[in-house]
Amino acid sequence: MVEPEDWMAAASKPPVELHTDRPHAARVYDLLLGGKTNYPADREAAKATLAVLPNAAMIARQNRSFMHRAARYLTVEAGIRQFLDIGTGIPTSPNLHEIVQSIAPQSRIVYADNDPIVLAHSRALHTSHPEGRTAYVQADLCSPESILDDPRLRQTLDLTQPVALTLLAVLHWLPAEHDPYAIVRQILRAFPAGSYLALTYVTNDFDPSALRDVSDTFRARGSHVNARRKDEVLRFFDGMELVEPGLQVVQRWRPAPTDLGADAIADTDIPLYAGVARTS
Repeated sequence: MVEPEDWMAAASKPPVELHTDRPHAARVYDLLLGGKTNYPADREAAKATLAVLPNAAMIARQNRSFMHRAARYLTVEAGIRQFLDIGTGIPTSPNLHEIVQSIAPQSRIVYADNDPIVLAHSRALHTSHPEGRTAYVQADLCSPESILDDPRLRQTLDLTQPVALTLLAVLHWLPAEHDPYAIVRQILRAFPAGSYLALTYVTNDFDPSALRDVSDTFRARGSHVNARRKDEVLRFFDGMELVEPGLQVVQRWRPAPTDLGADAIADTDIPLYAGVARTS
């Protein structure tokens, strides 16, 4: 459940600038999934993205489907009972905690995002199973210590026990001056051996010109997209044991029988890599 003190802490903070005049990744993603929590700048960015990347909505759906499959793997096969989901985005049911707690009700999940609009929706919709707990941290991935040191995370997760860190379609949004590899390493260092990393990351391996146009679209509106090659995405898992089938395009990572139409999607249709790995 969300604790009352979380609401009090949020209420005591000064007003936050919502920046609805420029697109936010979480709101554009919500729009591509068919959601309604977005603003004109988000709709303009989504329209421009679809113009140069017509399958952008399919990419969003496949990324979401990967989250469902990875969550089930981590809960059922890996036995993980603690999750830190950074860049959670606007809640779209079933959310991570709903999948995890339907299998292991005692599981604990911390959601983190830097968008106060996401914060408001998450507090309203991320309701834990009574046997477990969910918490929300408003913090910036560019400052991982602001996430790790937050008392709500420390009250929710036991950092002496394995944690699954999920970074789904978020790292490629980091500003160029921040090193995503160092950020991931810093967060994982806070967790014991046997923890997991699950991520998806956009790639320019298949259609560099389209990804360049998408990046230009968001850059012109104050956001940043940094696509990487497969070997560069693999670096996030250095020193870790990749779960089979390794790093794959997102629709090829353990597709489920219920993923209707996934077989008809070509490997190069979805410019998004996905992987799960265990720390040692």
